[in-house]
Amino acid sequence: MPTATVESLDHEGRGVAHVDGKAIFIEGALPGEIVDYASYRRKPKYENAGTVRVIRASSQRVVPACQHFGTCGGCSMQHLDVSGQTAAKQRVLEDALWHIGRLKAEQFYSPIAGVPWAYRLRARLSVRTVLSKGGALVGFRERHSSFVAVMDSCPILPPHVSALIQPLKRLVESMSRPERLPQIEVAVGGQVTVLVLRHLEALTADDEDRLREFADRYRIVWYLQAAGLDSVRLFHPPGAPPLRYALPDFGVELEFHPTEFTQVNHSVNRVLVRRAMALLQPCAGERIGDLFCGLGNFSLPIASLGARVVGIEGSAPLVARARQNAERNGLTDSCKFEVANLFDDRAECLAALGTFDKLLVDPPREGAVAVVKALPTSCAPQRIVYVSCSPATLARDAAILVHEKGYRMAGAGMVNMFPHTSHLESIALFERA
Repeated sequence: MPTATVESLDHEGRGVAHVDGKAIFIEGALPGEIVDYASYRRKPKYENAGTVRVIRASSQRVVPACQHFGTCGGCSMQHLDVSGQTAAKQRVLEDALWHIGRLKAEQFYSPIAGVPWAYRLRARLSVRTVLSKGGALVGFRERHSSFVAVMDSCPILPPHVSALIQPLKRLVESMSRPERLPQIEVAVGGQVTVLVLRHLEALTADDEDRLREFADRYRIVWYLQAAGLDSVRLFHPPGAPPLRYALPDFGVELEFHPTEFTQVNHSVNRVLVRRAMALLQPCAGERIGDLFCGLGNFSLPIASLGARVVGIEGSAPLVARARQNAERNGLTDSCKFEVANLFDDRAECLAALGTFDKLLVDPPREGAVAVVKALPTSCAPQRIVYVSCSPATLARDAAILVHEKGYRMAGAGMVNMFPHTSHLESIALFERA
């Protein structure tokens, strides 16, 4: 069995080693360790492998808290202590900025991190019936597989949601067509826990009775999804309160539908919004654009600080939700929300939105390349705060802002929104040079 000395971690949290000139990416291995490994994918220039035995362990190696770690694909870094995870993700951000954008931020902010467990307030649980594994399975997918992991708890979910896994298995097994129930989506708000059941066939009256009994016993709210997202509807209990989360620093509370995008980690999101406002520095009299505004996560705090905000989003239902949230929080006079395609790279499309004193940009993984390319060289925003869920696209867009649009990268920092995974969010500040 081959042995390697691990040199670093890659952006997926795998140990990186070189053997006979070939890069080996080893899951479960940490920098400085000597490990035996077994390859499961071989290419001419690299191999993907798993750790078989740790010969010399890193001082940052810890015993994973979850008994399912290694099989379940939900987490990839539980074997590394939390401070080590944070440092590794910060390096991923710095490396992406340099290798992709040829940039180094003038300042690297202290990482934003929160509690490492019970943080995940949104999740998509797969459902399968596998008789050879004891019946119904409810949980995350296995690593490198479409199979559902055999699991009875999950420490990254809130305890009350983790405790539902076993009862949900029994519920699925009792349904008339359990093989036609592929998914249960979880969304937790301030006072409500919602489960969205995807069903590929109509439910029977007995099925519906079982769902009502489950909701009443475990104090959850059922939504049903018969087809696409447009089909999601409240089932039981009738008149259940909506999902909400609060941003207490800014005195706002936002409602959301269980399938609408919100951050999975509400406590880290509060810190992220606080930092974004500190960097953006909204002032009375300013006109600020919030691009990819979603349901108003940043727009409402901007307005609460006295600025006029124009939120732009490609999804009409999210724009409608943002308007409702502005009205609920008494901020309608300071907020305007519009539907627009922010992936259109024509300069006139951005110009149609008007001029902004400052911008906040929070795009999906694809980034905001059309927006940054379309920024005018004159009358451009003096300050841009860019919130990113992909270091690679942030680095690409940052290069355009700095090398082509006359901005300097005043600062950047990592946001550990998803502890124990390789995923990282980041936030960066750009100012006109």
